[in-house]
Amino acid sequence: MNELTLNSNASTMSSREIAELLEVRHDNVKLSIERLTEKQIVSFTSATETSHEGAGARPMIVYMVNKRDSYVVVAQMQPKFTARLVDRWQELEAKQAPALPNYQEALRQLADSLDKNAQLENKITEDAPKVEFAMAVRRMDGACKVGDFAKVIGIGRNLLFAKLRLDQILMADNMPYQKYVDSGYFVVIEQIPYVDHAGKAHPAFTTMITGKGQVFLERKYRQEVVL
Repeated sequence: MNELTLNSNASTMSSREIAELLEVRHDNVKLSIERLTEKQIVSFTSATETSHEGAGARPMIVYMVNKRDSYVVVAQMQPKFTARLVDRWQELEAKQAPALPNYQEALRQLADSLDKNAQLENKITEDAPKVEFAMAVRRMDGACKVGDFAKVIGIGRNLLFAKLRLDQILMADNMPYQKYVDSGYFVVIEQIPYVDHAGKAHPAFTTMITGKGQVFLERKYRQEVVL
């Protein structure tokens, strides 16, 4: 066994590992642990390991003891090997301990973390208008974009826009005439401003058809769709 077994509260070492350190038979170590357990000096749990690597390996029972009890066992059997046990525990615990980053690595990790946080904050700021627009649309029960409504009634998007402008329902900029807004057929939602190549921001709006407006338009253009 070349690694410690980590329990919820402490690390353990196997009787086989102790036998290798003391250069004695494994059965003798197990017997010593059993006797000490009967005297309520130590405690152990059973585990299964393979006898060796490769062909012919077989399962074997080992006893797992914690650090304190491993010292008791060694002191009982071979006190002169206590120092060797100390060294072995230090070696195994060092392997289990997470590697600490050096000063430069710690600074780099901190810089990366700060950069990621800054990017996240910028993303939240950039997406805020989009989220606000989406929430505004969501608050309108049954409202939809003109293009989406065109798909529902089976008219091409551009054709529907053309009809709405021809019938003077929408203006040249595809915004509804005020009387249709007042009738509850349309609502206009402000979007993220459009920025041109010169960097100048222009207001942008989206025309949304309400549920009432969808009924109105479906009735108005139903005959044309059928034809």
